[in-house]
Amino acid sequence: MIEVALKKVTLSNGESIAYREREGGKEVVILVHGNMTSSVHWDLVIENLSPNYKVYAVDLRGFGESSYESPIAAIKDFSDDLKLYVDELQLKNFALVGWSLGGTVCQQFCADYPSYCNRLFLLASGSSRGYPFYPLGEDGLPDINNRPKTLDQIMDGDKTKMVQTAYDTLNYDFLKQVWDMSIYVNNQPDEERYQKYLEDMTTQRNLAECYHALNTFNISDGHNGLVAGENRVKDITIPVMIAWGEHDMVVTKQMTDELIEDFGDQAVNKELQGCGHSPLIDDLEQLLQTMEDFLMKEQMKEGNRK
Repeated sequence: MIEVALKKVTLSNGESIAYREREGGKEVVILVHGNMTSSVHWDLVIENLSPNYKVYAVDLRGFGESSYESPIAAIKDFSDDLKLYVDELQLKNFALVGWSLGGTVCQQFCADYPSYCNRLFLLASGSSRGYPFYPLGEDGLPDINNRPKTLDQIMDGDKTKMVQTAYDTLNYDFLKQVWDMSIYVNNQPDEERYQKYLEDMTTQRNLAECYHALNTFNISDGHNGLVAGENRVKDITIPVMIAWGEHDMVVTKQMTDELIEDFGDQAVNKELQGCGHSPLIDDLEQLLQTMEDFLMKEQMKEGNRK
């Protein structure tokens, strides 16, 4: 039985970051979760990833067991926390795995701090051009003609209010319905694990801020319809893999195509068959094989260069 320890570290900015740590080999992998989740949702990956890897899984500010002393305004706030976190633990030369929102955090981190990460695995990641937030129209579908520009507009949106109300009232049935409809395709967690995930979702304290941060994120070299790009993808020069589920209903094919286009020859990509937005549950074996093949291949290349 692999032991996983839940720990906390206080950053120099006053935030307390919780993380899960699993013993392993010398190669370090850091897992960064998505929106509506925390390190709790990485449990199956943590338990089953090859023992060749030492694994850390963080709770971003405002998620899980981490603090939320200062509201975040941009994805960079999360990535700067990650920088302070790895400095506190004296970690360098590690691989980053970012899922969904976590993928945008990892992109920002690798652009800003190029000497830290050696490999980047983007899993069902938000685009390098952001993740547009659209309010619900009268027909209940996203109103693509009224993309909000401010945090206040997002906070007033029906989509935000519905999820936030479910959090506040611990409406696990509603949250389960959302995930059954939009996240899981072929499989669901077992009942005990699912309940743990649902309870963890309600610990999030920054829902609207995350929607806003994703809506305004853009490290590409072009305009995303809301904000101009910062042209930072070019600063990510390490090996990158872009992996996504063929039936993902959260991160669209268009967003994934944007990632592939923006990273160009810098990245390899793989469509995970039969998976939706959570390959961690839909097909754990396929996900682990894809991750380990990428990590090992790049590790061997690095060894040969030495």
